[in-house]
Amino acid sequence: MLAFGALVACVQAPKADAAFAPEYRGIETILLDGDLVDFRVEMKGARGVADVDAYAACAAAQYALIRGFGFARHVRTNVANSGGVWRGDAVYTISAALPRGLKTIDAEVTVRDCGAQGIPTV
Repeated sequence: MLAFGALVACVQAPKADAAFAPEYRGIETILLDGDLVDFRVEMKGARGVADVDAYAACAAAQYALIRGFGFARHVRTNVANSGGVWRGDAVYTISAALPRGLKTIDAEVTVRDCGAQGIPTV
């Protein structure tokens, strides 16, 4: 019976990280060409690359809405961590119609989700 209890403990879902308290330090947007935009984000306290990706996606979604577009498509993201400061350099295309590709985001839905998660946008 003891072995069964240990096995059950191993397969339980991980708990939310209560200590996660990121510091979002800014977003820089650079229009590269027409609908191609570079978002440079900086934060401290990220748990990893996924947190930096999410921050950049939130910036891209809000930027798309500000420009009157409803969608964005992820092109690439470079992430670096130096001394606990995470920097992301992400490129997105923005468009009025749903773009082709796998890494597309609905700007309105994404901005709403970002707000619910406490991630700032542009």
